[in-house]
Amino acid sequence: MKAFVPLLAVLFTLLLPEAAHAAAPHEVKTPEFVTRMDAFPQQETAAGVDGIGAKLAFRAKEQPFLLVATIIFVLAIVHTFAAVPITKLSHKVQHEHDERIRQLHGQIRADERVSFKATMLHFLGEVEAIFGIWVVVLLGAMLWFYDLDTVTGYLSGVNFTEPLFVVIIMALASTRPVLRFAETCLRFFARFGKESPAAWWLSIMIIGPILGSFITEPGAMTIAAMLLAKKFYKLKPSLRFAYATLGLLFVNVSVGGVLTNFAAPPVLMVAAKWGLTTPEMFLHYGDKAIVSIMLASALYFAIFRKELAEMAVRAGDHDGDGKGDLVEKDRPIPIFVTLTHLAFMAWTVAFAHYPPLFIGGFLFFLAFSQGTAHHQTSINLRGPILVGFFLGGLVVHGGLQGWWLGPIITSLTEWPLFLGATILTSFNDNAAITFLASQVEGLGPQLKYAVLAGAVTGGGLTVIANAPNPAGQALLGRFFGDGVSPMKLAAGALIPTAIVAACMMFFPDRGIDEMFAEPPTKEVAVETPAP
Repeated sequence: MKAFVPLLAVLFTLLLPEAAHAAAPHEVKTPEFVTRMDAFPQQETAAGVDGIGAKLAFRAKEQPFLLVATIIFVLAIVHTFAAVPITKLSHKVQHEHDERIRQLHGQIRADERVSFKATMLHFLGEVEAIFGIWVVVLLGAMLWFYDLDTVTGYLSGVNFTEPLFVVIIMALASTRPVLRFAETCLRFFARFGKESPAAWWLSIMIIGPILGSFITEPGAMTIAAMLLAKKFYKLKPSLRFAYATLGLLFVNVSVGGVLTNFAAPPVLMVAAKWGLTTPEMFLHYGDKAIVSIMLASALYFAIFRKELAEMAVRAGDHDGDGKGDLVEKDRPIPIFVTLTHLAFMAWTVAFAHYPPLFIGGFLFFLAFSQGTAHHQTSINLRGPILVGFFLGGLVVHGGLQGWWLGPIITSLTEWPLFLGATILTSFNDNAAITFLASQVEGLGPQLKYAVLAGAVTGGGLTVIANAPNPAGQALLGRFFGDGVSPMKLAAGALIPTAIVAACMMFFPDRGIDEMFAEPPTKEVAVETPAP
């Protein structure tokens, strides 16, 4: 401890001038590597650099920090695959710590149970914390290459609106009145199957994701995941069925938000730039999304129908018809409480791009929930905040990946671009894929269709592929022992992803050229004034 104090004093002395300089009022400048990324295409044209390999080598030589940032990002992705083993190790270390304390004292006191090593390992094994952890490494590298002004300048330019929105919408969607309202809506469909586990499973997997086109994908993911926890996972399905359901949920939510032009993050990134309207999204993406959701859900239902029947036996008969069901009775919620919650949800969705408005609305909501606490369950913000931390870390890393994603996207034709977008989405948020595509001038209609279709198609393969996925994993992770295995999740999502890909690319669609025509050339119906 005595040796630590001088070390701390030295570090404080070294960092104080930089901190004082950063705290002084001055204009935040865009970091050099950001402006250079924007100028790469012009520099490559002037230098005659052609080909993906040559462009990547040129860019890495011009800005070595970007290569380091990508290496750090890859290490963060690798870390997500090691999360489950690290969590298992933390449990082992904690158990050994408990045994040592028990041998010394005969029992474990609360103040002695904490193991710092086990706690740190558990933190390193939290999937939602991984990208935030590696942001520290990234910022350290940035400070090494540049200075503190560059670090603050880069972070000031990162848009954290989506992580903030997901925190708020998750907290709202997980409240008892909203969840009860969604459950009542889905019960209408489940009653066609007498509210059996199979009927509830189909209703949640089909209707829940499609709701994402209206309440946004993070809202739909939260509601669907919580209902699955209540109606499906509590019946202890096999591990194979559990992963198949989670993979199917991620894929269905990823494509379920494309019926409108505002609910899915990858669509939102290009809607204004490419002039996409809700009717166009429904006619050219939404219809295929609905068909693919129904086909994939029906296929998994057929595969696991025997297990669903066994789960019905475990569920028990609650309505006296001799068949297993999930009929439940709960104390009623006053209609004004439910309507007020829905109004707060609508406010948050309507102002999803204005953090002061939706955060301010959430503060009013917290006051209302306190006044109606007897109709609420406790609002647990740990999950939403962890998911927001995950997404915040992801956007910090993702903003530095355009230097290598751009040349790959711009060099591909229709089918390779679709497959490339699907695969790249697995390793980078799908909204980043479409955003980079929107920055490419002269991209043809078929290529625009392909990259957007690929981005939503691959949104269920990994937890980082689509912004709502961390919310689903956070809510359902407790049903997977030490954590969700990335490989098993990808395996569960593979067949639904293939079905979505087939629907997106093989369904005949003759209106794509008109849909993606430049806004000035789109035909606009103009009414002629009556003489």
